[in-house]
Amino acid sequence: MVSYIPRTVDDELDDLVQGLPAISIEGPKGVGKTETAQRRAGTVFALDDLAQQELFAADPGRLERSPAPVLIDEWQRYPAVWDLVRRSVDRDASPGRFLLTGSASPVTAPTHSGAGRIVRVRMRPMSLAERLPSQAAVSMRALLAGGKGILDGSTGMDAVQYTEEIIRSGFPAIREMPPRALRAQLDGYLARIVEHDFPEQGHLVRRPATLRAWLTAYAAATATTASYSAILNAATPGDGEKPAKSTTIAYRDVLSQIWLLDPLPGWLPVRNQFSRLAQAPKHHLADPALAARLLGATAQSLLSGKQPGPVIGRDGTLLGRLFESLIALSLRVYAQAAEAEVYHLRTQNGDHEVDFIIERDDHRVLALEVKLAANVGDPDVTHLHWLRREIGDDLIDAAVIYTGRHAYRRADGIAVIPAALLAP
Repeated sequence: MVSYIPRTVDDELDDLVQGLPAISIEGPKGVGKTETAQRRAGTVFALDDLAQQELFAADPGRLERSPAPVLIDEWQRYPAVWDLVRRSVDRDASPGRFLLTGSASPVTAPTHSGAGRIVRVRMRPMSLAERLPSQAAVSMRALLAGGKGILDGSTGMDAVQYTEEIIRSGFPAIREMPPRALRAQLDGYLARIVEHDFPEQGHLVRRPATLRAWLTAYAAATATTASYSAILNAATPGDGEKPAKSTTIAYRDVLSQIWLLDPLPGWLPVRNQFSRLAQAPKHHLADPALAARLLGATAQSLLSGKQPGPVIGRDGTLLGRLFESLIALSLRVYAQAAEAEVYHLRTQNGDHEVDFIIERDDHRVLALEVKLAANVGDPDVTHLHWLRREIGDDLIDAAVIYTGRHAYRRADGIAVIPAALLAP
């Protein structure tokens, strides 16, 4: 058995349970939702068990008779339970009554969104800070608070070890497995998506190989803004019978419903929210280990600079983009804990890019660049200086996340932070 690994979302849940009657924890299979929720539950109903579904359908009143908090695991298997919880909260809004976990959006949507009654909390695979808890030294919350204080701390992590972390995945139950067993588990995870998850979402995959090829092409587009037509073309090179656009839209919809796709939305240094809607997202899978496995990449092939899989407008190496995806995963975990949102920035003509923009509620931002390098030079901070000129005091702080060993602040005020040292 794998012992429980404390998660960043634990603190968020502990805060929310004290004031909210119902919380829905959502995210892809294997991220640890059930284990995290069970640690807070007084009663557990596992609705992926048909017998428990039948008991629940026969006697919905047990929902209110059972010791709280009541955990309803895989609630989407019996969507009517959402409305039962909502109505129960209408009758009694005492905090800490219900926890729901779900690995997919239900095919039959509840009659009500649950707004005002059920609060949704996203759970992702493990961040670097959760995998390497003894390393944490630089807090994102502190960076977002401003002050631009002195940075300190060092780590023994290097590019080789970060590459191994990409391959090992952030799924807690499998990441400590021997390499061959880990590969088999990831293969099984991907096979289940095609063979079980799509049918459960009401979509029969007529050509499983085409879906697998599309997923592989999406993996090849990790950390890029490649168009979906480019992804389709890369998935079906030389194929005169390409799948219809409606088919690939269905792929995207179902993969989003099961939280396998985790695209990063675009941001522009303007207050007009409508301008942001035109910015293409960067493509990311829920865990970069899945992208690596789809592409047949190993730690050795990545470190050697090999580029397996289809080619989709790549800038830099595949390892560099998978490293960026690992940082994207981690930053989203940390930002959620700080009640902030994560974006990327790319101007319309492509002459300026910043890998990550962390935005507070007041629209002030923290800007982060990612470098798969052990040293940071002046060219690496060019776009951060440009952004500082563009938005002035709206830029709280700026940093480069890199694979070097020491945290420090440059003479120009830009922070330099080893990826392993950044934490919530």
